[in-house]
Amino acid sequence: MLSCKELTELLTDYLEGRLPLGDRMRFRLHLAMCRRCRTYREQMRTTIGTLGQLPAEEIPPDVRDELLRRFATWKRSAPR
Repeated sequence: MLSCKELTELLTDYLEGRLPLGDRMRFRLHLAMCRRCRTYREQMRTTIGTLGQLPAEEIPPDVRDELLRRFATWKRSAPR
């Protein structure tokens, strides 16, 4: 059985269809018994759908380059 915390950590993979069958079944079982997590799932679906309707904005090249540089080094500099 999944906890609510575990469900929230798996939600993106669930919504994108990337959960293995066993995890998907545990996920659905938890949803069947937890109204708060069903509400959370629907809120996330609504948020994703709404954000998907926003027009894309251009990122200035210098900002894009700096973001890419930071993401590239983020894992290496994260404390273990």
